[in-house]
Amino acid sequence: MTSIIEKPDPNFNSLHDFYLNSAHKIHSPDRAVMFYKEKGKWEQLTYQDILDGVDQLGAYFMELGLQKGDRVALMMDNCPEYYVIDQTIQKLGLVNVSVYPTLTGEETAYIINDSSSKVLFVGNAFLFKKFKKVEGDCATVMKVIAMPKDLDQGEKFTDYTSVLVEGEALKEKHETAVAERFASVVKTDLSTFIYTSGTTGMPKGVMLTHYNFMSNCYDAKDLCPAITSDDLYLSFLPLSHVFERLATMYLSTFIGAQVAFAENIDKVAQNIQEMRPTLMAAVPRLLERVHDKVYKSATEKGGASAKIFLWALRVGGEARVKRDEGKMVGPLLAIQVAIAEKLVYSKIKAKMGGRLKMFVSGAGALPVHVGEFFANLGMRVQEGYGLSETSPLVTVNEFHRQVYGTVGRVAPRQMVAIQDIETKKILATQTYDTFEANYASEEGEILVKGPNVMQGYWNRPEATAEVFDEEGWFHTGDIGKFDRGYLRITDRLKNMLKTSLGKNIYPTQIENVLLRSPKLEQVFIIGDKREFLTAIIHPSMDELKSAFGGRKDYFEVSDPFIQDEEIKKWMQEDVKKLSENLAKFERIKDFIVKREPFSVEAGDLTITLKIKRKVVMEKYADEIEAMYA
Repeated sequence: MTSIIEKPDPNFNSLHDFYLNSAHKIHSPDRAVMFYKEKGKWEQLTYQDILDGVDQLGAYFMELGLQKGDRVALMMDNCPEYYVIDQTIQKLGLVNVSVYPTLTGEETAYIINDSSSKVLFVGNAFLFKKFKKVEGDCATVMKVIAMPKDLDQGEKFTDYTSVLVEGEALKEKHETAVAERFASVVKTDLSTFIYTSGTTGMPKGVMLTHYNFMSNCYDAKDLCPAITSDDLYLSFLPLSHVFERLATMYLSTFIGAQVAFAENIDKVAQNIQEMRPTLMAAVPRLLERVHDKVYKSATEKGGASAKIFLWALRVGGEARVKRDEGKMVGPLLAIQVAIAEKLVYSKIKAKMGGRLKMFVSGAGALPVHVGEFFANLGMRVQEGYGLSETSPLVTVNEFHRQVYGTVGRVAPRQMVAIQDIETKKILATQTYDTFEANYASEEGEILVKGPNVMQGYWNRPEATAEVFDEEGWFHTGDIGKFDRGYLRITDRLKNMLKTSLGKNIYPTQIENVLLRSPKLEQVFIIGDKREFLTAIIHPSMDELKSAFGGRKDYFEVSDPFIQDEEIKKWMQEDVKKLSENLAKFERIKDFIVKREPFSVEAGDLTITLKIKRKVVMEKYADEIEAMYA
């Protein structure tokens, strides 16, 4: 059997070593490393500013009596303080337990209790209020530290500024103990618990070590050599999610890149133009929205400008295909691309700051047409694949070779196998070194081995045993195959629908085809044990308002579904047209129009924005049955 090839690693013992190396060897302590906006003005922090905070917070933690391996919970949005807290955690051999700010109070209490967290950091007054409601259920928490002041509620509560002041006074007292603790930290020590999103039950704490993340950083750098110490990230995805933690926080720390924090999701477009980043980790939905907005803006008025835009896209597409096939772009096409760059591409790039050399896309499937759209404009979207359990990177499209619709090449320190769902036979195994550009395999469940794979689920030995087999393979639960040497994801194993006629159907592929319509915002396919497929579809409200005007009855009625046949017919036009690309048994026979989007708040989506299939099927059982009546 193919085996993992041992790769030489840089000489680091911990994630905090990454930071020290960037501060003292790649750069100098006085270099600005972080940027954040306060009162309308961009401020900056140097490496030394962060390290000073780590020294202060470290002394405070020692005074609290925190021992190696103790858990510290963070319920906060992205900010420089998150880095200070996390680096202190990594330096002292503690464990970061990140709590999504969007979780309910009950879910927050569950994670705090399950992890037995001793300290909780709270990012703002709203989150503080949320915690206060469940405080009585969180017996392990001995100290709550709030970012804002004036929230003190007793002996257990304090604020971040006061903690740093206390820590400064305690530095000398604990200097030796801090140094000894840091010296004891090794790469096999636990770094974090990342709680899974819980689509099929209560969240599980994924145990990741320093080396799980560190090996992932080494692999990411090998697969994406274009990322350098001169780069500037714009960070807006939550650091409580493993994708942003690795792709932005730890990778930037490893290579010595700078990070700017977006104010919020609504200000991302503005912040891009202000800070002019070179790199961004992004989710497919954001890229889809950029695509839709650019395309609509360029074409809706028609005329010469629309024709020039469409011509430029076509020219860019021809050049992209040539490059993807390893062929030379001829002189005539090169001239056309140069003209298109001046007339169209440069203007779009300018709206994204003018320096953005790549998006790294993860946490979901990127529609092929969106990836090709950016490539046609001369912008790279490197789609990758991974899970919380794999820290997360397993594969990623290489900078010089994009195959849209795939998630890229196997990382250097890992091995990926494809296993037959029924027979459990291994159909294919691939490593970085066995890569062949024309390699293809059959479809099956994706299995992974490598130093990036988790240690298991915290306090869940049975759940851990379920995902590891006797040969040490981690079973991802994802279905896929190799295509042109790269991995292609089909769907989640648990999402597979089996019709009453015996057809195995992976709904995500169908949903992605239909989502090419600008009229459709969300699509949820139904059909397990049924004779045919149906769907619940939420329309794009912007497109709906544009097509039907401001008739409030469409948007302010209590009925969760829009019954208007005119709207359904308007949506059906695109559904029918796009369904021509599907097999007959993959086409939906009927659908209902959902008034409000599936959301985390409504309980329909996980915190990573995946639709909870079981919840939706139960919530709308009557409406679904009506489609099959």
